[in-house]
Amino acid sequence: MNFKAPKGTKDILPSEVYKWHYVENLMRDIAAKYGCLEVRTPMFESTDLFKRGVGETTDIVQKEMYTFEDKGGRSITLKPEGTAPAVRAFVENALYADAQPTKLYYFTPAFRYEKMQKGRLRQHHQFGVEVFGSQQASVDAEIISIIMDVYKHFGIEGLELHINNLGCPNCRQKYNDALKEYLELKKEGLCPTCHSRLEKNPLRILDCKVEACKEIVKDAPITLDYVCDDCKNHFENLKTYLEAVGISYVIDPMVVRGLDYYTKTIFEVMDNGFTLCGGGRYDGLIKEIGGQDIPAVGFGMGMERLLLTLEEKGIEIPKPNYIDAYIVSMGESSKIEAVKLVNALRHLGIKADCDHIGRSVKAQMKFANKMGASFTAVLGEEEINNRIFKLKRMDDGNQFELSLDSIDEISDVIKNN
Repeated sequence: MNFKAPKGTKDILPSEVYKWHYVENLMRDIAAKYGCLEVRTPMFESTDLFKRGVGETTDIVQKEMYTFEDKGGRSITLKPEGTAPAVRAFVENALYADAQPTKLYYFTPAFRYEKMQKGRLRQHHQFGVEVFGSQQASVDAEIISIIMDVYKHFGIEGLELHINNLGCPNCRQKYNDALKEYLELKKEGLCPTCHSRLEKNPLRILDCKVEACKEIVKDAPITLDYVCDDCKNHFENLKTYLEAVGISYVIDPMVVRGLDYYTKTIFEVMDNGFTLCGGGRYDGLIKEIGGQDIPAVGFGMGMERLLLTLEEKGIEIPKPNYIDAYIVSMGESSKIEAVKLVNALRHLGIKADCDHIGRSVKAQMKFANKMGASFTAVLGEEEINNRIFKLKRMDDGNQFELSLDSIDEISDVIKNN
């Protein structure tokens, strides 16, 4: 039987994993500049965490979660997003007792049983940042700055930041009433799922992907017309801070995101209508899952979507040097010497290798060239007896005569040439 990766998943092979390392390292560096520390949460959580946090009427909870019962009879879900687990970790480990704000970042797989689409797999990966403990709009602008810094470092241009304000629970209720009144008149044209949403959470209808529903909501009331003075001031402050750091934006009333926990600020970064990244403020989520009433804001960035965008825009990620030195051996005695030399070089931080399948000298050289070795050396009886060998620099053929017993000198030549 020939096994294949499950539908919606993808192997990340050695030929491309270097791209992931490069992207992740850059993101770590940028997050660190903003004072963010890494957090790692479990791959699965209690199903109730996502029902209460993400929202029971969202597509994620209703249609997309990978949920199962474990051997203890508990309902467990592979995490479909990274925010709720980070919030749970913040509460459970009493990080709120530390000086605030708490700034966390993470890389995580996310699992959603959804229709395959561009840049999205059923197991995809997210880079996320969550900031707890501040209700200031300056923090909202700061996490948006992290996003834009990532794209700027890669040279991605022409992106649009779309922002909106969903309001607090008080003004949200006024908006929901107005939206429901509008949608009741259009009820017959809504899909079956949105019929249910109309009663429970009409805001989710704005996020429906069914074309008939998308057409209906085009003329629906917008949240910005119903926000209270406090939420309006927060939005104005956000715009002021974005302008202060040189980030342009588009006010987009149709940005609502697919998660129920958002309040006030909400945003998406778009590339020609394609959403690359999104996030917002979720001031009630920590309290909702049993913590204190602590404000928070964050975002999630799809790694696959970022890599796809880089590819489409012709932005190349530099390939690393996999082998610094490849030691070619001629016969069993020279192979032993090659193994000793390779081992010694590795302990000095050199990426070194030698033959392990009995190739001919010619085949070993061919393999070294294929692997992109920066240096090669051939060890035979003469080199072993004289304890002298020649190290060849592959890009120009220049050779260095060195002693087999001077490991430090060999290492220095490789590192400095």
